[in-house]
Amino acid sequence: MSTTPNTSAPAAATAAPTGRRRKVALTLLAGALVAAGVAWGSWYMIHGRWFEETEDAYANGNIVQVTPQSAGTIISIGADDNSLVRSGQTLIEFDASDARVALDQAEANLARTVRQVRGLYTNVSGQEADLAAKKVALDRARADFDRRNGLASSGAIPQEELAHAREALAAAENALAASQQQVATGRALIENTGVSSHPDVKAAASAVRKAYLDFSRTKLVAPVGGYVGQRSAQVGQRVQAGTPLMAVVPLDALWVDANFKETQLAHMRIGQPVELRSDLYGSEVTYHGHIEGLGMGTGSAFSLLPAQNATGNWIKIVQRVPVRIALDPKELAEHPLRVGLSMRVEVDMHDRSGPMLSQAPNTKPAFSTDVYGQQLVDAETRIAQIVQANAGKSLATADHDKAAALAAHTASGKRS
Repeated sequence: MSTTPNTSAPAAATAAPTGRRRKVALTLLAGALVAAGVAWGSWYMIHGRWFEETEDAYANGNIVQVTPQSAGTIISIGADDNSLVRSGQTLIEFDASDARVALDQAEANLARTVRQVRGLYTNVSGQEADLAAKKVALDRARADFDRRNGLASSGAIPQEELAHAREALAAAENALAASQQQVATGRALIENTGVSSHPDVKAAASAVRKAYLDFSRTKLVAPVGGYVGQRSAQVGQRVQAGTPLMAVVPLDALWVDANFKETQLAHMRIGQPVELRSDLYGSEVTYHGHIEGLGMGTGSAFSLLPAQNATGNWIKIVQRVPVRIALDPKELAEHPLRVGLSMRVEVDMHDRSGPMLSQAPNTKPAFSTDVYGQQLVDAETRIAQIVQANAGKSLATADHDKAAALAAHTASGKRS
């Protein structure tokens, strides 16, 4: 009788250790997962929940466009792309021939007007002298008439001579009335004004001011200090007002716009500290800043073509809101950034006492320049020089004499 070998016993013996090893492996894996979960939970409770980060962040800054305020032909370019420029430095120069001619004409007109106004004061003085003479003539004519009237009543002189005296008296009265009208007209032209404040002089001065500004604007200056980019100007190019010719970027005043998901904004507050790293420098350089403000809308809300979610099929998409982050100026000076560079941002939200929105309006301009104000100052200086040179004497003395003369004339007019 044959016997069949028993192979189930060794297989069972082999399966038992394999099952135990699988069970041990699963147990270890489960333990590792639990440990990882505990570790992650501990990290989140201790550290992670206080921080939010994003790589959807970019350096941003003011891109100041250099544009002409009037048409012109370019004859000189003072800076090229990537050049460092200072505030007020001449960047582009136009042909100034026409502006120079217009300025000369306006200045000549101002000088002529000042002299004409001086003539108005002289005319009034002459008219008042003539008025005084007319008063004397009237008094003499009236005395002659009164004397002849008495003689004619007694028959000492003929009636014809009395008629001539009466006619002379009427003529003197009319001459006095005409002279008084001329004086009143002359006084109306200069009353309550000085040479510099006379309406004709002010109108001529405004023409000089405009011509001087037009002449000054044939030189386009840098509104702010920074680096030049986007130069499109070429020598000989005829450009119209408002044409962008180049841009100046002040790299010392950059900030970062970090686009956080709306789910990350719940505990963000103005003033919270931020750490940033740039792809330009990598992890070797860390910037420090703070939240300056949270955006007033999502990127899609302010896009050129906002999404119309009320039409068609709708799929929910987590939106992003830009958060402006101010950088430390010293760190920015040590490691300059460029507009548009990618940044990695991490916000520390331990301090949640700050506001989400600004609580008070700004009392100072967010960004400004004063280089154009000097042009008007120079124009006023030039106008004062022209008026001073053609007024005959200092404006202060002239205005003082004018005021005194007008007061005396007014007083004498009341007495008469």
